[in-house]
Amino acid sequence: MHTVNRTFIFGGARSGKSAYAEHLAERLAKESGKEVIYLATAQAGDAEMQSRIAHHRRQRPSHWRTVEETLALGPAIERWSTPQRVILIDCLTLWLSNLLFAGDVQHPEIGEIVLPPLFHEQRAHFLQALEAAAGDLIIVSNEVGMGIVPYGAISRCFTDEAGRLNQAVAAACERAVWVAAGLPLILKGA
Repeated sequence: MHTVNRTFIFGGARSGKSAYAEHLAERLAKESGKEVIYLATAQAGDAEMQSRIAHHRRQRPSHWRTVEETLALGPAIERWSTPQRVILIDCLTLWLSNLLFAGDVQHPEIGEIVLPPLFHEQRAHFLQALEAAAGDLIIVSNEVGMGIVPYGAISRCFTDEAGRLNQAVAAACERAVWVAAGLPLILKGA
């Protein structure tokens, strides 16, 4: 029987978490002969983001298959997860932003934020797919809740939802790794 290994890697901006995740995926692929599927959640909405995406593409091995999925992450896991594959998802917080603003939703700076139904549906589907994955997963996310409380209702909502999502993913994974200054610290698992 195949054992599924789910690794959650999180840290601050420019902490080295993506590089660590890519190194881990490459090592797993070499050791096991598995194919790496890179599930990219970023949207190239402006020139700066286009540059970031291009930078990440250049860093990845050319033999990896890249699948861009900005909203339906659960169905993408269901489609691509097999015992012969390692899926690397980078990153959950970009995906969360995509869900919060899907359909050009405008959120108030003051007052209650009502999350769109798509947010709840896709979050639930993602967590179900994570639990049922047939192959290994490496999931990257930002830790955004270690600074001051953000100004503005949508910013606070994003921070809260990112924290809740990170907790749920860490609970579902066999391994959780915090990365700071390029150094991994294993918080859960071997």
